[in-house]
Amino acid sequence: MEYHTSFPLSSEMLKKLQVNDVLYITGKIFTARDCAHMKMRTMKPTDLPFDPSVMGLYHCGPLMKKEDGRWIAVSAGPTTSSRMEEFEDILLDRFGFHLIIGKGGMGQRTSRALKKTGSVYAAFPGGAGVLAAEKIISVSEVYWLEELGMPEAVWILEVKEFGPLVVAMDSTGRSLYNHV
Repeated sequence: MEYHTSFPLSSEMLKKLQVNDVLYITGKIFTARDCAHMKMRTMKPTDLPFDPSVMGLYHCGPLMKKEDGRWIAVSAGPTTSSRMEEFEDILLDRFGFHLIIGKGGMGQRTSRALKKTGSVYAAFPGGAGVLAAEKIISVSEVYWLEELGMPEAVWILEVKEFGPLVVAMDSTGRSLYNHV
């Protein structure tokens, strides 16, 4: 199936999404790579300067440029998600987001957390960073830029029809990577 939806994702939509479904999403997503994950795992929701529960998490280290005082995405392709495996179950449980976007899949620890929290993992095509950047309407905020640097900072992105995303791990525990 193909779905066009927006954040926040309802529990009904999350239950509907199955491995191999294609998803296009509109709303806010936040980027987080290794350093942001390490920082966030030591924090409580009230410590964060943003609310991840109403967004999706995108494993991405975007390339940005500042133009007329605004950040513009030049390239925003996914990074390898398996690097975040040791953190993802903690973040899913603690911060309440229900969609992870990345590439290459994740392991059993994340699969169990997806099932527990009713969440899904969707793959964005690797090598399509410019396509992803074209779907970014605006950069709402950036956090920890000076501390972590551009690729590791948390970027809050407003996206429209962001995709194609392939549901690779669903909320029932099924994984595309177990069948490949």
